[in-house]
Amino acid sequence: MSPSAPSSVQHAAGPVPLKAPAAPASSVPPAALGLLGLQHVLVMYAGAVAVPLIVGRALKLPPEQVAMLVSADLFACGLASLIQSWGLPGIGIRMPVMMGVTFAAVTPMLAMGADPAIGLTGIYGAVIASGLFALLVAPLVGRLLPLFPPVVTGTIILVIGISLMRVGVNWAAGGLGNPDYGAPLYLALAALVLCIILAITRYGRGFVASASVLIGIVVGMAVAAGFGLVDLGRVAAAPWFDLVRPFAFGWPSFDPVAVLTLCIVMIVVMIESTGMFLALSEITGEPVDEARLTRGLRADGLGTVVGGVFNTFPYTSFSQNIGLVGVTGVRSRWVTVVGGLIMLGLGLIPKLAALVEAVPQCVLGGAGLVMFGMVGATGARILGAVDFARNRNNLFIVAVSVGFGMIPLVAPTFFKQMPHALHPLLESGILLAAISAVVLNLFFNGLGSASEARAAAAAQARTAEAH
Repeated sequence: MSPSAPSSVQHAAGPVPLKAPAAPASSVPPAALGLLGLQHVLVMYAGAVAVPLIVGRALKLPPEQVAMLVSADLFACGLASLIQSWGLPGIGIRMPVMMGVTFAAVTPMLAMGADPAIGLTGIYGAVIASGLFALLVAPLVGRLLPLFPPVVTGTIILVIGISLMRVGVNWAAGGLGNPDYGAPLYLALAALVLCIILAITRYGRGFVASASVLIGIVVGMAVAAGFGLVDLGRVAAAPWFDLVRPFAFGWPSFDPVAVLTLCIVMIVVMIESTGMFLALSEITGEPVDEARLTRGLRADGLGTVVGGVFNTFPYTSFSQNIGLVGVTGVRSRWVTVVGGLIMLGLGLIPKLAALVEAVPQCVLGGAGLVMFGMVGATGARILGAVDFARNRNNLFIVAVSVGFGMIPLVAPTFFKQMPHALHPLLESGILLAAISAVVLNLFFNGLGSASEARAAAAAQARTAEAH
């Protein structure tokens, strides 16, 4: 499972309600395409809306603006998915892929947003610039794969999960700044959501199990409403339809360090996307050559540019949707095209975004412990395939890189005396871990071959989507 798409554990066993044989789009009835597209949307929905909620609330935006971020995210998810699945000239892998905001960018964006000199417009400038960077370097990413063997990517993903867990824990207690932070009712509701998700994961099958996080949030919100914790006033006041306007927070600004930071994040994102595309190639039986891979990575870049223009964040392929392709057997890209159209439509319904924003933080906390924890668990699982017995140097790579990644988490003022312009970079444990892991891997293990790296990336992605 990718950092961009933490979700519940996928169950390959058991009946799937919308199971269909592998078939070209022409043989899939339109009604089935709609249901299968909706299934893709429901599987990714909880992960898709998590990032705008994290960023909006961390930056203390008004509820109306947080809801606007959610609408923008759903809208841009739809556009990015259409670009990837339907395709444009020279852009888009044209395979069943759903796109969503990557979690890898959350921590560095929060550091940028906390800097008054950068702020939200600086974040969007960095997002747009990093998307353009991804468009330019997409043909070169295959050559960078040897820099990111499993010991590096596993370490990075592990640190992403651990870093995000702080958000989930604070949500479960009611959210930072809440005067009733840690109230027993908040903790009980978070525990209830967590238990529901675990129970559905254990006893559910197929689609129900894969949507356990979304189901847990819905049930938790219903219970929270019974305790008077859900304010639906803003939902009632929100219009049924509205356009998503570009640059709603003002024209973007471009801070060099912020841009560099997100460019590094995009390299990591594209490396992970490469593995996902190779795994999807094996699932669908469609070959992915260098040209097709480049088109897919360009869609990551263009989707990210679209995100910056429409007030949202960097995009990547969601791994649980790739896993769903294998579970359902439906390999037609038109299913995810329909899913993209559904997401596009959802982004134009402000009432829905207001409803998402109204979910109490303690309810999100129970789900966040699962979502963010699954990111870390995915990193641990990737590291499980690394040879530590015969190559003890790998232990040092992981140990030191995780240590670097924890610096901003356990000692927020560690780099206080460093130049202010470097803070967005130094305050991101993910980037510190990534740089450390790459450098130490080169020092201890040298540079592997591109073919070995492609095989390792595909195996890593298969492990992620199968779970």
